[in-house]
Amino acid sequence: MTLEEACIAKGMRMTDQRRIIARVLGDANDHPDTEEVYRRASAIDDRISISTVYRTVALFEDAGIVERHDFRDGRARYEPAPDQHHDHLIDVTNGEVVEFHDAEIEALQEAIARKHGYRLVDHRLELYAVPLAKDGDD
Repeated sequence: MTLEEACIAKGMRMTDQRRIIARVLGDANDHPDTEEVYRRASAIDDRISISTVYRTVALFEDAGIVERHDFRDGRARYEPAPDQHHDHLIDVTNGEVVEFHDAEIEALQEAIARKHGYRLVDHRLELYAVPLAKDGDD
C-alpha cells in the first residue's frame, strides 16, 4: 500500500499538496527530515510551503502513517510506517541509515525481557557506527 493509499484508508482528505508530500515520503529511501521533504516537494510544486510540509508530516505521524526517528543528528527524520519490523544502523560520519532485520537479535531481546519477568511488546534498536578502516588506511 502506498503512503497516499494509507492516508485515504485513514479517512484523510488528500489535497494535491498532501499527495505530493506523501509521494515524496513514500519514495524516499533515506529517512529525510522535514527540510529535505520540503526541498523535494517544492521541486515538484513550488506553491508548497515549509509550514504545509511541517503540518502534513505531523498529521501523517499522528495518524501512524509515518514514523519519526531521532538519530542523534539534531533533526527529526521520517519513514513510512513499516509493514515489517526493522532496526537501524546509523553511520555517524555521514548520517547514512541502513535498515536491517536480524532474527538472532530479535530472539535475544525477547529472552532478555522474559528473564526480567516481562513480555516484550515493542522496541526500537538503533546502532551508531563508523565505517571499518580499509586496508592501508590509518
